[in-house]
Amino acid sequence: MKEIPQVEALLEAMCAELRDFLASQARQDPLVVGIRTGGVWVAEGVRSRLGVADPMGELNINFYRDDFTRIGLHPQVQPSMLPFDVDGRHVLLVDDVLHTGRTIRAAMNEIFDYGRPASITLAVLVERSGRELPIRADVAGTRLSLRPQDHIKLTGPEPLALEFKQAR
Repeated sequence: MKEIPQVEALLEAMCAELRDFLASQARQDPLVVGIRTGGVWVAEGVRSRLGVADPMGELNINFYRDDFTRIGLHPQVQPSMLPFDVDGRHVLLVDDVLHTGRTIRAAMNEIFDYGRPASITLAVLVERSGRELPIRADVAGTRLSLRPQDHIKLTGPEPLALEFKQAR
């Protein structure tokens, strides 16, 4: 990877593509839901740029992960917050980095515990290679092909920046 993309530019491009995607799918008035922690930061930027009036939802998927028995739970797990009814609504699920797909699977499981949305649109800041589940973002700020041992992470909340760690 030559240069780390700037988050603000990725957010602008992502929101322009999101507007087009949502319009083409007739998905008006989406509910914006971010996955803690980085996904919430990205979702805040998306929500303000798209002018979404509804409050934003936050998911903490720790109890829905398929690996918590191996890695343990964070000692201070905070609950999810969906301050709206998802039944019949279009949900815009936002995360920072899509890698294996397991976080998104867990997030969708949790959303369906709250109700049955009309649709879920997945938007991520970075979609990277290395998928383990058949999950793909509808909209991504950028798509990167990385080696399995390399990592990309969003840091923030102010300023938001991408950090790339290349394994030797």
